[in-house]
Formats: sequence, structure tokens, C-alpha cells
Amino acid sequence: MTLLHAKELRASGKHEQAREMLVALASQSTSDAVIHYEAACVHDFLGFEAQAVPFYVKALEGELPAPIRRSAYTGLGSTYRTLGMYQQAQEILVQGLAEFPEANEIQVFLAMAHHNLGQSKSAVESLLRLVAGTSADPQIKSYARAIEFYAQDIDRSWPSGAA
Repeated sequence: MTLLHAKELRASGKHEQAREMLVALASQSTSDAVIHYEAACVHDFLGFEAQAVPFYVKALEGELPAPIRRSAYTGLGSTYRTLGMYQQAQEILVQGLAEFPEANEIQVFLAMAHHNLGQSKSAVESLLRLVAGTSADPQIKSYARAIEFYAQDIDRSWPSGAA
């Protein structure tokens, strides 16, 4: 019973078997952050979001390679959000962005959490900046400067002055 075997099971579509193996591995290797991360992911995949949370938390408490750590922040933030734990989602995603400021995927999930917290203005402005800065669409690129400008305050308008 190894992490490699559990990954092979997942790759072959045997997610429930992989979940059982990863839970056992996690209980035996309480300090192995990668095993806890993999256990969180398989729980998420199978729709067991609430059961994924403690595995994500344990993974983030340990040593993870940067790409996995970045993904763990995204996964935990997304999971909190889907469970209706919007404040926790925001907190973990903000932590993730502090560690990985270039993580556009974390920004997207944070925008969703902001929306869920009633901060839709902040969410839309964030998404506008992201679209303007990352889109390969030539039409979006041609308006990127304007989109960035409007992202500074989406509610601002310029009345014509005509009565």
C-alpha cells in the first residue's frame, strides 16, 4: 500500500479504492502532507467535500512542493465555499494569494467567495482585472486598458450633464 499505488488506482478510475487506501495511508503517515493532499483531492472528486477539509488542513500544515501547496489552497478554499463556509473560504484563499500572488486560479475562487459574502463589487472588479490581464482574445485585448480602468470602480458612472 503506497501513495504511488493510490495514484495508479485514481488514474485507472478506481477512486473509491484509492480513497480507502489514502485514508489508511494518512492515518499511518500523519506528517506526510502529500498523502493528506491526495486524500483531500480524492474526497473532493467523489463529492465528499466535508470529509476533504481536514485532509486539506493537515496538508497545508506540512511541507508541500509549491505547485501542490498552491493547489491545496485552491482546493480548500473552493471546498469551504461549496460547503457554504464563505468566510473560511475567503481567509484561506487570501492566505494562498499572499503565498502565491501570481495564482490567477486562487483569484477566481476568491472572487466567488466575495460574491457569496455580498461583496459582488469587489468580485466583479477582481474578475475584470483578471480578464484584462490574462485573456488571449484579441477583442478583449483591444479593450484591456478600458476594462482595467473600469475595474478600479465598477459602480462609477459619468453622467452626461444633459437634463
